[in-house]
Amino acid sequence: MGVASVWKFFLLCLLLVSILHPSRCSVSYDRKAVTINGQRRILISGSIHYPRSTPEMWPGLIQMAKNGGLDAIDTYVFWDLHEPSPGTYNFEGRANLVGFLKLIHQAGLYVNLRIGPYVCAEWKYGGFPVWLKYVPGISFRTNNEPFKMAMQRFTQKIVQVLKNEGLFQSQGGPIILSQIENEYGLVTNNFGAAGHAYMTWAAKMALDLNTGVPWLMCKENDAPDPVINTCNGFYCDYFTPNKPYKPTIWTEAWTGWFEAFGDPIHHRPVEDLAFAVARFIQKGGSFVNYYMYHGGTNFGRTAGGPFVTTSYDYDAPIDEYGLLRQPKYDHLTELNKAIKLCEPALVSADPTIIALGNYEQAHVYHSTSGHCAAFLSNIHMDMAATVKFNNMYYHLPPWSISILPDCKNVAFNTAKVQGRTSRAQMAPTNVQMLSWETFNEDISENDADAKFTVFGLLDQLNVTRDTSDYLWYMTSIDVSTVESFLHGGQRPALTVESAGHVLHVFVNGQLSGSAFGTHRNRKFTFYGGLNLHAGINSIALLSVAVGLPNDGPRFETQGTGVLGPVILHGLNSGPRDLSRQKWSYKVGLKGEAMDLAHVTGVPLVDSANTSLMANRQQPLTWYKAYFNAPQVNEPLALDLGSMGKGQAWINGQSIGRYWTTPAIGQCSACSYAGTFRAEKCLSGCGNPTQRWYHVPRSWLKPTGNLLLIFEEMGGDASRISLVRRSVTLV
Repeated sequence: MGVASVWKFFLLCLLLVSILHPSRCSVSYDRKAVTINGQRRILISGSIHYPRSTPEMWPGLIQMAKNGGLDAIDTYVFWDLHEPSPGTYNFEGRANLVGFLKLIHQAGLYVNLRIGPYVCAEWKYGGFPVWLKYVPGISFRTNNEPFKMAMQRFTQKIVQVLKNEGLFQSQGGPIILSQIENEYGLVTNNFGAAGHAYMTWAAKMALDLNTGVPWLMCKENDAPDPVINTCNGFYCDYFTPNKPYKPTIWTEAWTGWFEAFGDPIHHRPVEDLAFAVARFIQKGGSFVNYYMYHGGTNFGRTAGGPFVTTSYDYDAPIDEYGLLRQPKYDHLTELNKAIKLCEPALVSADPTIIALGNYEQAHVYHSTSGHCAAFLSNIHMDMAATVKFNNMYYHLPPWSISILPDCKNVAFNTAKVQGRTSRAQMAPTNVQMLSWETFNEDISENDADAKFTVFGLLDQLNVTRDTSDYLWYMTSIDVSTVESFLHGGQRPALTVESAGHVLHVFVNGQLSGSAFGTHRNRKFTFYGGLNLHAGINSIALLSVAVGLPNDGPRFETQGTGVLGPVILHGLNSGPRDLSRQKWSYKVGLKGEAMDLAHVTGVPLVDSANTSLMANRQQPLTWYKAYFNAPQVNEPLALDLGSMGKGQAWINGQSIGRYWTTPAIGQCSACSYAGTFRAEKCLSGCGNPTQRWYHVPRSWLKPTGNLLLIFEEMGGDASRISLVRRSVTLV
C-alpha cells in the first residue's frame, strides 16, 4: 500500500471513529477568553436568525459566514414561533431550529444560542407568544410566578430538544454558549427589587438545566456568577465584565440598524465598524458577534416595533436576499483574518499601552512564548498621523487602527478599504401577471357580521388576540333634520384618539380619511370632516396594527387601537362624545375569513370581475393573479411601488406587510470618521422606505403561482411586477 493510500485509510479511520464515538468537549472561561477543551480562543461570530430566511437559504448563508472568517453563528430562539398555542410546538420549516444548528455543525462552526426567551430583535412582542399575555395573573419579565412558570417550561423544552439531538458542545455539538434573558439591565430599575429577584431566578434556572456550557446575560451588570455579563452596542471598547475573572464579550456589534416605515435607510460605514471591533479587541475583548451578519426578512406579521419594515436587511455584510454586500463583507473578512493572526499573543498576555502622540496609541501584546501583536490607533476624526513604533514609521488615517500580528508588519488598517463596491439593482424579469381578479370588502355587511356589541371602546389586541392586524369599531349616529349643517352650515367633523397604529374612517360606507402614527410616536389623532345626512349614519373605524411592541418595561400593558375619546363636532348641541355609546366589533376582513391566500382555482366573485382600472385607488380591495416563475437565477422580489399599504402572499405564504409611505429624515453625505449613531448615515429621503419585497425562490412553482394582494388605501395593481436583484461591482 502506497503512502497516499495509507494516509487515506488513516483519515477514513478517524472519520469512522468520530462518527461512532463523537467527542465530548468542555467549554469554560477565564478572564482572558472562552476556553474550548482548555484552549483560550478569540472567537468571531455573526447573527443569522433562522426564521428570517428559508431552509433552502441556510446552507449558503452559513458557508458565506464561514468564508468570511467567522468561528460561530449567533441566533435567538423565537418562543412565539415554536409555541403558537400553549403546549403546541412547531419545529418545522423556518422553525426547524435543530436542522439549522445541525447545518452549522456540519460547516464546522460553533453556536451562541440566545434562548431568551425574551429576545427583542424587532420581532413582534419581543418573541413572546400573544397568548402569554392572557395567562391569569401574569406580568412579564418580573418576579411573577405565572410568568416564571411559563418561561421555565419553554426554556426547559428547548434545552431538552437540543440535548436529545446532542447539540451542546458538552455532548459534541456546536453550542458553546447560551443566553438567558436579554438586555434586562435596560428595564430592571422599573421593577425594583422584584426585577433583581427575577433576574437572579432566571440565571439559576438556566444553570440548573446542566447544559455543560457557560450562560450569558447581555446588558445586565448584575448577572450573578457564574453567568457572564456582556455588552451590546455600536461600540463596546469601554466595557468590562462585572468580575475580573470573566472574559470580555460583545454579543451585539451592530453592523447597521433596522428600518421603520416612514424613516430613511440606515447605513454604517464599514471603516467605522472595523474600527470599533479592532478597538474592542485591542483593549482585551475576546468574543465579538456581528449583529446582524445576515438580517433577512420579517415574513408574515412577525415584524415588531411597531412600524418595523418587512425587510430586516440591517446593512449587514450579507444582504436581505443572501448576496454579499461589498466592500463590507470583504473588509470584515480581512479584519477577522488579521485578528485571528494575533490570537496567540492576545490570549496569552495583557496589553502594554504606549502613547504615540496626542491622539495615537499602541496596544502591544507580548507573550512569554515569544508571540507579539500590536494595535496602532489614531482616534482623531480629521487628521492622519505618522507614528514611530519599534523604530519604524507607520501612517495612520483618521479614526483608524492598524493591526500588526508580528509587531512589525501591518496586516490590516480599518480605514483602508480594498476592492470594489457592490451596487444592487432591481431588474425586470418580464414575467406577466395573468388573470387578474378583484374583490372589494363590503363595509355595508360589517354590522351583520359583527362579533359582539358593547358599550365603550376596547383595546384592539384584547379583541383580536393577534389573529389579524385588523379590527372594526362600528357605531351609528342619528342626525336630526334641524341640524344647521344640513341647511348650508359647516359640515361636522370627527376626532378620534388612537393608541396606534393606523386608522381608516368610513362614514356610510365611504372612506372619509386615514391617519397613522410613527415608530417614535405610535399614538395619533384623526381629524376630518364627515358627510352626514338626516337619519341614521354608520361610522366604521378600521384600526390596523403594524406590528406589536417588542421592548420597554411592561410592554404587554401598552394599548393598541381606538381607545378614545371619539368626538363628533359641529352639531347644534355642541360636541358629542361617542366613546361610551354602543360599539360593535368585527375581527379581521372578509377576505381573511374566506382564506383567499390559500384558495386557488376559484374566482373571487361570482359575477364578471371588475377591471383593474376601475379599482385603481379603491380602498379595501383584494387583487389576485397568476404568474410563471422566471428563468433566472437571481433572487426575486415584488415591486409594490405602485401600491399604498397592505399585505401580500405568494402561494399562500405571506411575504409580509407592505407600505410605500415616503421616508422623512435628514439624508446627507456621510463620513466614516467620528462616533457613529443610528441617525448619522441616512439615505432614501422622499422615497418609500421599502418598495421591494423578497420572494424566496423556494416558494415558487414552475407555473401557476398565485399572487394575492390586499390593499387598504388604494393603488394601481396593474403596475405590480416581479423583479430580480442583480448585483454589479463598481
